[in-house]
Amino acid sequence: MAEFAFELNDDQKQVRDWLHGFAADVIRPAAAEWDEREETPWPVIQEAAKIGVYSLDFYAQQFFDPTGLGIPMTMEELFWGDAGIALSIVGTGLAAVGVLANGTDEQIGTWIPQMYGDADEVKVAAFCSSEPDAGSDVGAMRTRAVYDEATDEWVLNGTKTWATNGGIANVHVVVAVVDPDLGTRGHASFIVPPATPGLSQGQKFRKHGIRASHTAEVVLEDVRIPGHCLLGGKEKLDERLARARERAQDAGGERVKNAAMATFEASRPAVGAMAVGTARAAYEVALDYAMTRSQFGRPIIDNQGIAFQLADMRTRIDASRLLVWRASWMAATGKPFTSAEGSMSKLYASETAKQVTAQAVQILGGNGFTREYPVERMHRDAAIYTIFEGTSEIQRLVIARTLSGMPIR
Repeated sequence: MAEFAFELNDDQKQVRDWLHGFAADVIRPAAAEWDEREETPWPVIQEAAKIGVYSLDFYAQQFFDPTGLGIPMTMEELFWGDAGIALSIVGTGLAAVGVLANGTDEQIGTWIPQMYGDADEVKVAAFCSSEPDAGSDVGAMRTRAVYDEATDEWVLNGTKTWATNGGIANVHVVVAVVDPDLGTRGHASFIVPPATPGLSQGQKFRKHGIRASHTAEVVLEDVRIPGHCLLGGKEKLDERLARARERAQDAGGERVKNAAMATFEASRPAVGAMAVGTARAAYEVALDYAMTRSQFGRPIIDNQGIAFQLADMRTRIDASRLLVWRASWMAATGKPFTSAEGSMSKLYASETAKQVTAQAVQILGGNGFTREYPVERMHRDAAIYTIFEGTSEIQRLVIARTLSGMPIR
């Protein structure tokens, strides 16, 4: 078992520096343009694919890093470059995690490569869980999956929303209700293969931040998929549903895993690392500005009001990174989140990103409010971290329930 370390090893540092160079040389120069265009930055994704940053092999290497630090290190460096473009590059990973968390070895080997494509023809994938009336309240999900035994097909109907890469993806991973009587325990995840009839893109959202990342509704109308597209297989699903029904009669029974929650539990520290990257980027701009901007004959960092803000910003960033690394290491080494450490890392890092980017705008003053400086964009981008993949309020609820064992509402 890998020991928890406060420093990256030499191999990890080499990968980090390589990613940082790509973020500095390719992502940052393109950030303002694609933010304004509000379009998927396909040329940047293709550049990432050409050098191996956008590939199944690279993310597999980072995902299976025994220290658990490969993914958070990757996320921090890419999102240091720009959150919108970085999300376009890593957004496929959420769908891949959905398959890894719930799929069989055969499904993992079949579908994850199709999510990425190759350097000549890049593809993206989408994870579809949220619905117009079911965001934080996954129990309100209405998208149904009904099994047609005569044809060994599942029929999906419903509307998903807030789907990164929704509608433009080669492969969609869809969470749907298979037994409405079981609430969240009656959910399952499905692969919708490329060009499946009945799946279409609904509304594309015009967003406050992360505007280079495509976010849209996904509409499912009598979408028929083969039985083998049920992640985990029908035998495993039937066993899980049977346990859930038993648990409904026996409150002290075994906890039954929910398909969407399994994905989010695995990805929360990674989202925390994204937030750390954005916060660090804004802090660095603010520090450089404070050391070079003069007022009343001296650099503004000479004023305690500025210097103390920067000290607090850096402290929160480093604390956030340590929480993210701890949770990532625990997940990689099989240690359970007995105190909701995954939610802690996501909560603190996302709140830090919002606070630090706001302070950066304030330190830059009027310049920080213009698009001539990147902190304005970073501040807009940071707002999403306290919202997606579980709001800050939901993270606090998870933490409080875990610590107390009480059904806090």
